[in-house]
Amino acid sequence: MLFPTSGVPARTRVPGPQIRRLERTLLVSAGFEDLILLYPVYALLFAEHGLSTAEISSLFAIWSVTGLLLEVPSGVWADVVSRRLLLIIGPLLSAAGFALWVVAPSYGAFAVGFVLWGTGGALRSGAQEALVYEELDRLGAASRYVGLMGRAGAVSMAATAVATAAAGPLFALGGYAALGTASVVACVLCAAAAALLPEHRSDNSAGQDDDAPDGGYAATLKTGLSEVRGSRAVRNALLMAILLTTVWGALDEYVPLLAMETGASTRDVPFLVLAVWVGVTLGSLLAARAERLAARTMGAAVAVAGLVMAVGALSGSPLGFLLLASAFLVFQMADVVADARLQAAITGPSRATVTSLAGLGTSVSTLLMYAAYGTASQYTGHGALFALFAVPYVVVAFAMARSVR
Repeated sequence: MLFPTSGVPARTRVPGPQIRRLERTLLVSAGFEDLILLYPVYALLFAEHGLSTAEISSLFAIWSVTGLLLEVPSGVWADVVSRRLLLIIGPLLSAAGFALWVVAPSYGAFAVGFVLWGTGGALRSGAQEALVYEELDRLGAASRYVGLMGRAGAVSMAATAVATAAAGPLFALGGYAALGTASVVACVLCAAAAALLPEHRSDNSAGQDDDAPDGGYAATLKTGLSEVRGSRAVRNALLMAILLTTVWGALDEYVPLLAMETGASTRDVPFLVLAVWVGVTLGSLLAARAERLAARTMGAAVAVAGLVMAVGALSGSPLGFLLLASAFLVFQMADVVADARLQAAITGPSRATVTSLAGLGTSVSTLLMYAAYGTASQYTGHGALFALFAVPYVVVAFAMARSVR
């Protein structure tokens, strides 16, 4: 069963103080994590210090490879040691990288900064989902996971929008130094919020079960891999999480280029991109309701969203971005639900390890998606490519429908 219709416990009616504290702390942490004012301009920072487009691209590659290599090791580490500790260390490493960019701007400093940033992101990936799900489960509120992670995603997107809007005025006042300082402060506040997250590890946490008696790194990794191999529910939920995330997660990078292809001016492109991300934000907020849908209904919604995306992309009109926003709303909604289904399917102690395997699969498939898109773009336009990559969602929807037979 690729997309199970059950497995998430019944919804808690009235959250207790511990649940509310966890939810508030996570939302604060999520907000500061993406309140990075260097986001909109760091490529300009690199260019203004003499880096060519090829050198800037190599920095992005360093960033991607760092996250790729550390995705699973950091997930295993989160199961071996404290997940909260990794959520504290991650933003601090990112802060060090941003500080290095503005204090000693050079190719070497930029590269080290991306390694630190990529490492920080890898430490948070898997650890956060595992900590939040297990804390909610301990409090008998695992059903709140979908809604909470959806709201956290919406807060992150809102924080990115605020950072983008504030970057220009702050840059006018203090240049890159001011943006770097604000970004470092945001990371430190993110780490401080993470330090307030509760963490209660059960006796069989951190790999201390029959399969991993010593709870060491190798034993924990083995336990996680064994659960994926031995549990069809985990394996299928992991695969579904990867499939639902990869395509639209890669296509969003090309939304500005699709906008330009419609004839929109450079001034209007950000508004079209914003419309799409409003859809994504709404998808995060609606995830809790989507979690109640049957697998067949969710599959039908994903199939329709794929067709709507294709029509919007092929329209050649800025109005088509309203259709694109609607499609991305459904994709994000299904994405959050798929993550919750994966968490519900995991029963062993290596939760962060298994979650990080999903992250690794998504990273690898996204890189392949970039390669495929780049190659195909030599032969056709962005509208046709968006329509072409809607096909996988029809396939995913078919798999969802079959899962209930």
